[in-house]
Amino acid sequence: MNTLIGTYNRIFGLLGHLDIPALLASRLYVAWVFFKSGLTKLNDWENTLLLFEYEYAVPLLDFQTAAYLATAGEIILPILLALGLFTRKAAIGLFIVNYVAVISLEDIPVAALYLHYIWGLMLMANIVWGAGKASSDYFLKIK
Repeated sequence: MNTLIGTYNRIFGLLGHLDIPALLASRLYVAWVFFKSGLTKLNDWENTLLLFEYEYAVPLLDFQTAAYLATAGEIILPILLALGLFTRKAAIGLFIVNYVAVISLEDIPVAALYLHYIWGLMLMANIVWGAGKASSDYFLKIK
């Protein structure tokens, strides 16, 4: 019995070390996706304004304010997330950007919707557990 428990602990104890690369990979992937989206908005600002005026139905905000906030959020927050600096706050901000993107599009394709779910879950992991040991937060002792 002790041998079985010892083997179990060795195997699953090793899996406990995967949190560092898993949190880092999720931060970098989500940061890349949102940063790329922000750059796309910046590269064609006229089109971005048209999309926010006619395509996206952002609640409570006029289209120009929504366009500026979304673009700023998609440029600044992914940088913080990738660096692991103020990770939980950056992840909460991107979670809100992600949520608003989903509710703003009336005819979102199912595949795109599932991607938003995946990004939301990855962001939730960073909100709940923080950035892990491979982050600026860890070295600066930021919670």
